[in-house]
Amino acid sequence: MKVAIFGQGYVGLTVSIAASQVGHKIIGFDINKNLIADLLNSSTYVPGIDPNKLQELIKSGHYFPTHDFSDVQGAEILILAVPTPLDEARNPDLTLLKSVTELISQKFANNALIVNESTSYPGTLRNIIKPILDKSKLAIFQCASAPERVDPGNNKWMIKNTPRVISGLDYEATDKAINFYSTFCAEIYQAPSVEVAEASKIFENTFRQINIALVNEFSEIAHKIGFSAHEAIKAAATKPFGFMPFFPSIGVGGHCIPVDPTYLSYISEKFGMEAQFINLANAVNAIRPKKVALRIKDELGGSLLNKHIQIAGIAYKPDVSDLRESPALQLIDELLGLGAKVSWFDPLVKNYDNHKSEPLDPNVDIGLIVTPHSQIDFSIWKEAKVKVLDLSANSINYGWPKFL
Repeated sequence: MKVAIFGQGYVGLTVSIAASQVGHKIIGFDINKNLIADLLNSSTYVPGIDPNKLQELIKSGHYFPTHDFSDVQGAEILILAVPTPLDEARNPDLTLLKSVTELISQKFANNALIVNESTSYPGTLRNIIKPILDKSKLAIFQCASAPERVDPGNNKWMIKNTPRVISGLDYEATDKAINFYSTFCAEIYQAPSVEVAEASKIFENTFRQINIALVNEFSEIAHKIGFSAHEAIKAAATKPFGFMPFFPSIGVGGHCIPVDPTYLSYISEKFGMEAQFINLANAVNAIRPKKVALRIKDELGGSLLNKHIQIAGIAYKPDVSDLRESPALQLIDELLGLGAKVSWFDPLVKNYDNHKSEPLDPNVDIGLIVTPHSQIDFSIWKEAKVKVLDLSANSINYGWPKFL
């Protein structure tokens, strides 16, 4: 089956490789010519993609990356996997999703199934995507929703074994989408409507945002009273039912948790309801880097002036190079604003904002463990007896007690 996938980033490329490996002919379309050139050279920043497998799939013709729209003509299924970020005012930005839908509506010349994987609020497929497609004079389109569930760097839950939620605007679209995804996804959950499918995705990450905000606030309470939030969470986690452990952090990053809840809050306001929990959680986590910086200041006697601080890991999650919405970047700004001299080490990022990653320094005033990539060897700090604050959001002991 010839399938065109629009967007070849974290989501689109992962789906492209999974589908091409089972025999589909996948056309990976992206307007970023440099990205396409890298893919044609078997190079990608997306974790979990084997360059050798990528090269093999390109050579076999099962996967073809391109920025030429004419290459997608004749596809039976068109999958939308483009970014749906927030704009400067922190409101949903569907510019790219609308743009690619307009392109298809105006230029795609045969009937096909459109599947939206891009995360958005309930009603996006029915009220935004379909009306654009209905204006086409070249083709008739059926529509389905199959929200992405890609977790970059997760070696346990991948596209094959992560259940896929699917629903179409009609029975035929639903069946076609299920038949396609069933070829490379082991479990399909058929949602009763596209709105349910769309809502499931943003609610998953809203759940996480709210629980992260709760545990970050709990960390502040524990600090004031004088006990360890981590130890209390570990104790609570011994309960075999009714509890799910989350751990304090410097904030939330990535394209999902800091973004998706705002899509849900936005659409709820359109229907006349204020999403109080969501808005509060967004606010709590947004201000978290500033609060952590102030706690670090207190830890160093009330002043960070000219203190040399080094951060270990600035990506938003371990073993991934992704900097999108990374709270570490805000923490750097907050520490600089308090007078500190800040350097950072990240073996996966290497360059950011005209600064380069610097090896762990045994002579810093304080080291901060933020994103502990598996490649980072903390023995340098241990042997030099560097004062280290572990700010990482997990229960792993790297040699120092958790600070948050």
